[in-house]
Amino acid sequence: MERKIQKGFQGEKIISLPKQLLADYHGKFPSLFHLYITHIGYFPNARSHFRERPSGCSDNIIFYCTQGVGWIILGERKIILEANQFYILQATKSYICYGADSLSPWTIYWVHYKGEELSDFNAALKFKLSGEPRTIPYDPLLVSSWEHMYNCLELGYSMDNLCNANFSLFQFLAKLLFNNPVKPNPEDSQQHFSEESIRYMKDNIYKRITVEELAKRAFLSNSYFSNLFRSHTGMPPMDYFIHLKMQKACQLLFLNQNTIKEIAVILGYTDPFYFSRLFKRYMGSSPLQYRNNTKIMPVLEP
Repeated sequence: MERKIQKGFQGEKIISLPKQLLADYHGKFPSLFHLYITHIGYFPNARSHFRERPSGCSDNIIFYCTQGVGWIILGERKIILEANQFYILQATKSYICYGADSLSPWTIYWVHYKGEELSDFNAALKFKLSGEPRTIPYDPLLVSSWEHMYNCLELGYSMDNLCNANFSLFQFLAKLLFNNPVKPNPEDSQQHFSEESIRYMKDNIYKRITVEELAKRAFLSNSYFSNLFRSHTGMPPMDYFIHLKMQKACQLLFLNQNTIKEIAVILGYTDPFYFSRLFKRYMGSSPLQYRNNTKIMPVLEP
């Protein structure tokens, strides 16, 4: 019978942070430790890897498999994890166990993380923390992100090192959760409409466009297009377009000496007073105040 082991693989890396240390830091600086790493590791070609947790785990666990095959049992459900897939096991009190396939053992990068707001974090990302493994394209920057977390903690548990590692956890999660999936997603075509519309807005930043024009380009009704665009960007189409115009206005105010009226005309506004009111609503100050506040003082020659 094959011997099962939790760790001890050739070339492995593993760090478990002291519980009391984390509790002390969290108590002193709760605003910096909403989520924090508790364990991190790398198991290459982890033959005979097996870990059983009868009472579950109070941490979230990220499994990122780069080679081979492994499996995770959650309650009565078995999940197969293959190369270039990841799975985030949410904190649970249910029985869990996981391990490497006997014929093609996995190579995994893994991270445990927790925090008082973990349940809210999981609930907010319910649409991303699905119950199935997700396939992602291999990205060396993803491995670099994990290595950065590990290297920070390997240097010691100073406040700087812990913050650096914990902040990098969010980058690692972002690269996993928001990477483009390899397999087609039913919403891809809908997302494409929004991205294409944004490109069109940027290409026509100096013009005046309407929702009707954007919807027609996408072959959608005005209302359906607006709802779709808002669901992907968090803003109605025209608000987004105005936001882009105000960003361009900031660049023009900073980089050249055009008058406020000239900048308004450049951006498609015939009424400079309306433009100024719009700018203040979006940017919090008038165009003139913005220009004065961002003006670079000349460097005097000695």
